[in-house]
Amino acid sequence: MAELPKTLEDAIAQSCDAVKSALADGVSRIQVELLFPELKFMTVAEQFLPEFTEYESRLKVFFADAGAAALARRDWQDTQFKILDIGTGRAASLEAKIQPEDEIFLFIAPTSVEVPQLEKLCEIIGERPVIMLTPRLEDSSVVGIGYTARETRRRFISTIESCYYIRPVDDESALFRCYPGLWEVWLETAGEYQKVAELPKKPSGDELDGILMGGQTENTTDATPARKPGVFKSLQRFIKALSS
Repeated sequence: MAELPKTLEDAIAQSCDAVKSALADGVSRIQVELLFPELKFMTVAEQFLPEFTEYESRLKVFFADAGAAALARRDWQDTQFKILDIGTGRAASLEAKIQPEDEIFLFIAPTSVEVPQLEKLCEIIGERPVIMLTPRLEDSSVVGIGYTARETRRRFISTIESCYYIRPVDDESALFRCYPGLWEVWLETAGEYQKVAELPKKPSGDELDGILMGGQTENTTDATPARKPGVFKSLQRFIKALSS
């Protein structure tokens, strides 16, 4: 059972293990979410990618735009995997980005702006594994909150398994998941973090509020809460220092 990470390296190592476990179980659409506002996606990518170099040229890495892809090609000149950008959305140009010999695909920090192109690329990729690293796929200001957004979620976004997720809810609480484990809510009490709930699905905002205010949900376990030193704030401080 995974514990809250103490450092960014711990979190990335956990996320790699979670992804590999999911791949071994046949999960083909995976996302890794480290939701710290201060964290730069390239910092995560640089530590995450070495765990998947075994795929060599069969790994294809996508960035959201051509500028980010160009910078990555400049900085990662000795890599065997191919680096591309998601593209503008023309069907022919998107199809040309996916080749039969490609075995696994990593999308680094895609956003809601790229969702139409991303969905099309995933259709072309088919059953081959796709990993989305620090994605930001849902933004109501871009995709809206009405029928179109609901359909996009039902048809595409809901098919992606969140295999690793860590997010500070506030300065004293965190939502955490490490595949194949359950979703966990952690709360700081008297200087220590205490796991106060485990749930089979990601809790909604109202469910999370109820747990943190001391309420219970029908999915909350009755197990005695595990206690852990206040490492979550330490991780936040670590990331702030790293990003400054």
